[in-house]
This record gives sequence, structure tokens and C-alpha cells, in this order.
Amino acid sequence: MPDTLSLDDLRANAARLGFSLSGIAQPEPPPHLHTYENWLAAGRNADMAYLETERARIARADPLRVLDDCRSILVFGMRYPDPRAIPDPHPAEAAGRVAAYAWGDDYHDVIPQRLAPLVELLGAQIGAGLSFKTYTDTGPVLERDYAQKAGLGWAGKNTCLISPNSGSYYLLAEVFSSAEIAPTPALQSDLCGTCTRCIDACPTACILPDRTLDAGRCISYLTIENKGPIPPELRPRLGEWVFGCDICQMVCPWNLRFSDVSGGAIFAPREGIPRPVLRSELRLTAQEFNRKFKRSPVQRAKRRGYLRNVAVALGNAKDRSAAPDLISILREEPEPLVRAHAAWALGQTGGPAARAALNAARQAETENAVLDEITVALDQA
Repeated sequence: MPDTLSLDDLRANAARLGFSLSGIAQPEPPPHLHTYENWLAAGRNADMAYLETERARIARADPLRVLDDCRSILVFGMRYPDPRAIPDPHPAEAAGRVAAYAWGDDYHDVIPQRLAPLVELLGAQIGAGLSFKTYTDTGPVLERDYAQKAGLGWAGKNTCLISPNSGSYYLLAEVFSSAEIAPTPALQSDLCGTCTRCIDACPTACILPDRTLDAGRCISYLTIENKGPIPPELRPRLGEWVFGCDICQMVCPWNLRFSDVSGGAIFAPREGIPRPVLRSELRLTAQEFNRKFKRSPVQRAKRRGYLRNVAVALGNAKDRSAAPDLISILREEPEPLVRAHAAWALGQTGGPAARAALNAARQAETENAVLDEITVALDQA
């Protein structure tokens, strides 16, 4: 049954609910499916095995495997803050960096609530029998492919969707729908041109020539999805990042020229999250971590992963005033993963107190992985 909802009505209601971008894509196989398959075959998904399951691959290959009577895919983009919206802290404070999309409430909670009224409107317009499925980074969907087909932007060399009018600080969402809605024109142009700023700026060289990422080298993966140790050779390249990374977007000319620094109010920054003071973060108990990051994307890293990242950032800061906090972690922290990275950080900061604490820990530590880190740290300290 054809719908009676006009595209103008859809976009007006989507904008009212906070979606700055909206469009319609046909339910066809995504054009870059082969790139995805080649990426998996090369092992570029690191430890994210869920991406290579048979179900995940079949569903990504055919929208009708997601919704068997799908006739249109509604695609939306919701802005999050530009990283420039938060100034750097006082230089006397060693502070970390959190990716801007995670400054406020978790988009997994926010966006589905905003999609619900749009689905209700669509159902009211076409009558009984609407079937649909909604996603926002929550299912087997090649989101950027459908966003490009719907005319929202193009996939940049850094793999982010870039709007020619407002840059790339967007979270995407989709409604697979049985409503038959005419597609919006796809954006055919590649507006990256010869620019390679994102590739050149990436500290870990994770951006590949085919517009994919080597996830195992990406700072976002290393600080969030990665549940184990961060490879020692990559730790210095993480700099201040303790959750995610914005570097490849921060250098993009389309963001520098067209991103609205005052935008992204729906994900307004919570106090203490965008640029957290590292020494304070290292002392977070499990209860304090859960309280501070309740309904925040940072919860995804869990406390042990987040404190691991904080320890690495402190090591990169080489701030000897943080040695007492790192020593306390090495002595008292129950999580071996955190102790191991605190040992590494002490090796980076150096000094008599760090060496004494590492020597004492070598006598008391029972975990082999932590002992290995202590041994290396002593050589460095």
C-alpha cells in the first residue's frame, strides 16, 4: 500500500525530534558489501567476531533478511557536539579526552525514543499493517551505505559519513519499513578529492586506502571494544584519549568549515566527562564509576577498560605528580588489567618513587601478565 506521508512532512517532523538529516533509500543490497566482505577476510575487524557471524553477513547483504516485506529504508542523522565546543583545561591539570559523541547521554537510549514518534506518524498515515525495524548502530546494517543512498552525505576517507552542508558529527539511525516511499536522490559525488588530512593525522595509521579501518589499530577500538591489554607499541600513540577518538574528524576541512560548534544540544556535555582530570578518574571506585557514567556510552568500556585507558594517558603525560595514584593502583587495584597498565605508566613517568614501587610490586604480584609489565617498566624507569 503506498503511503500518503510526504517527504516534506517526514523531514519536518524528523527535524522537530532532533534529526538534522533525513532521507529515503531503496531496500537494495548495499553497494559496498564487497568491501565489507574483503575487510572481514583480511581480519581487519580485530576481536569483533560478532561482525563475521553468518547471521551478520547475510543480514547485511540483503535488507529483506532484516525485514522480509521492507519497501523503504528511512535514514536519519542526529548531531552530536563538535569537539571544539569544550576548551582545553588548565595546562597544570593532566586531563584526558573523551570522544564528543560520548559527552552526554547514550545515543542507544536517546535515538530510539526519538524514532518512535516518527514510526507512529508513518503508521497513522498508511493505515493498519505497518511492519518496521529500527536501528542505531544496534544491528547488522551497513549504515553509511544507506545514508549515502538516501542523499545524507558521502563516506569520507576516514569512513565517516560527511554532509556537504554540516560535516560529519552525526549519529545515524534507520527505520526499515513496509511503507512504500519514493527514495531521495543519492549523493553521487566524492567530495574528499585529493585531501588526505585524516589519513595523515591518524596517530596509529589505522585508516586504509580503501576507506576502511584496521580496527586493531584504531584508538576508538583500542579504548572501547578491546577488552584486553592495549599493545605496548600503540600506547604512546593514544595520547590523551581515554574513550574513543575524534582526530580524523577534527582535521577534516568539511568540519572545520561547516560544522556548527554550537550544535548537538541533545547530547549536551555532562560535567567532568569531555576532559576528565586523569588523577581523579584513576581513583574511581566501581560505585563511583557507575554513578558518574550512568546512561553514558563510557559504560561500554567498563571500569577496568576505562581505568586502563586512564593509566595509559597518565603514562603519556609523564607527570610525576601522578606517581602516588599509579602506585596506589599497582598495590591495591583488584583488576590485573588496570595494574598492568599502571605499571607501564610508572615506567613512562620514571623517578625514584616509581622504581621503588615497581620493585616492591615485583615481589608481591602473582599475575604473570602484570609481572611482565613490571619487568618492562623497570627497564624503562
